Amino acid sequence: MEDTIFGKILRREIPAEIIYENEKTLAFLDITPNNPGHTLVIPKKPFRNIFDVDSETFADVMETVRILAKPIRKAVGADGMNIYSNHEKEAGQAVFHLHVHLIPRFSNDGYKLWEGTPYPKGEAKKVADSIRKSLS
Repeated sequence: MEDTIFGKILRREIPAEIIYENEKTLAFLDITPNNPGHTLVIPKKPFRNIFDVDSETFADVMETVRILAKPIRKAVGADGMNIYSNHEKEAGQAVFHLHVHLIPRFSNDGYKLWEGTPYPKGEAKKVADSIRKSLS
């Protein structure tokens, strides 16, 4: 696992606006927020992303996300919240230490949601069959 900026934050080698910490996770404000209150939640154990994290650590991270969502929303007066995570470079992961974004959303804040593309006829079944086969 490469050393990352998040590892440096965990070791307190660089400053961060830490808003919450427990035995297993740390939450701090993103330094380039989409909106005020944009928070990152990370595990204290160094996992690259969803592809190598154990279920207990991932559950710990998501519990911290759940704990923080309402207080962040209230503190900044947000109308809603996006909660997401990128996994690997091709998906937009820039820091290779598992992290989840909590992004407060406001009416007319200008951020767009993704638009989907419908499957061609019969393609959804093929993809679903392939996924089900991969599960076994």
